[in-house]
Amino acid sequence: MNEAPSPACIGAGATGGLDLSRIRSIDGVDVRGKRVLVRVDFNVPIEGGAVADPTRITRVLPTIARLAREGAKVIVLSHLGRPRGTISADTSLRPVAMKMQELMPGTNVRFVGDCIGEEARRGVAELRPGDVAVLQNLRFYPGEEKNDPAFAKRLAEHGDIYVDDAFSTAHRAHASVEAIAGLLPSYAGLLLMAEITALGEALENPERPVMAIVGGAKVSTKIEVLTNLVARMDVLVVGGGMANTFLLAKGIEIGASFSEPDFVATAKDIMARAAQAGCEMVLPTDAVVAKELKEGVAWRVCPVSDVPEDAMILDFGPEGTADLKRRLGSVRTALWNGPLGAFETAPFGEATFALAREVARLTKAGKLVSVAGGGDTVRALNEAHVADNFTYVSTAGGAFLEWLGGRELPGVLALARSGAHASA
Repeated sequence: MNEAPSPACIGAGATGGLDLSRIRSIDGVDVRGKRVLVRVDFNVPIEGGAVADPTRITRVLPTIARLAREGAKVIVLSHLGRPRGTISADTSLRPVAMKMQELMPGTNVRFVGDCIGEEARRGVAELRPGDVAVLQNLRFYPGEEKNDPAFAKRLAEHGDIYVDDAFSTAHRAHASVEAIAGLLPSYAGLLLMAEITALGEALENPERPVMAIVGGAKVSTKIEVLTNLVARMDVLVVGGGMANTFLLAKGIEIGASFSEPDFVATAKDIMARAAQAGCEMVLPTDAVVAKELKEGVAWRVCPVSDVPEDAMILDFGPEGTADLKRRLGSVRTALWNGPLGAFETAPFGEATFALAREVARLTKAGKLVSVAGGGDTVRALNEAHVADNFTYVSTAGGAFLEWLGGRELPGVLALARSGAHASA
């Protein structure tokens, strides 16, 4: 795995020029006997009163376990679901605390039934060095999503130090993400630091040439991402349903394929920006087509210029896939968000899986730095059994997209400001 850069090189476009080298990591921080508030994203699926997928828990455990091992009293803050300021048994964090105890057998993990007030104060006061408390769902209070300073202050009363290890919520200006960072000495956890350094390597300071692969259904949901990337990438591959809108913009008939005709002008503008910036845009040249999207349907391969009127483009064809694999051999950094086709339905994931395997092979051989993110992308990489061979795979959805789009992330900026104030 390639060494990640210092955060100093991250964020010229995404942070308004703020110096992210000011973000302090937990390395070397004396936490013994101190109350450490750790903001995580434990928004995990709950089925039958138990955690169905603990991935988000396991990814942040290194930070929590390290703090506990170093003698901190660890107080975990998180949201779960969308209770919208009301108490809901279905979105209680009790099952998460139970799963944490299972995953940390040598640690005393307790659940506290509130995040502010007397019950929370009592639960925190009972902690001993090395213990972990999981406070109740922050979103049971409307002040969380309103970024209410008073609510943030009540949370801050539980801690001596604040650690943010939830990059996936960094795009939310919420009380436990933004406001609280100005009330306590604030640091980035291990996962958040890994996220921003990995994205910095791929987006802000990549080893060139650099290729971005962007898929998904709609151009309308990724206008900012595409506009930002054409100014930064050497090659931009567009796949998924939104590639069809770009084909329309080039005057190519796409049969019954999904597209967004209202965004043809946007697609033309993005292509013009790419040409001006010297970024080569790559669209499918051949396609796997079928009359409907379902398993077992008859399909065939044809040039994109010869799609039948009653057929839909559902994946890159073998010629275009082979071309992408050849191109990967000449780039040094690859950034991936979104599948090339309808990968959930066989056989329309073959291009995505083939390209994923090639990225993984080149990464493992030390020839490529590869960073991927987004829910569908992670699922596709897992189905191809290659996620572990990428340089970095981000589980952050909205935050990952907003960073790619060049937008400021309130949680990251709050940490940077806190660090700047501390060193002033």
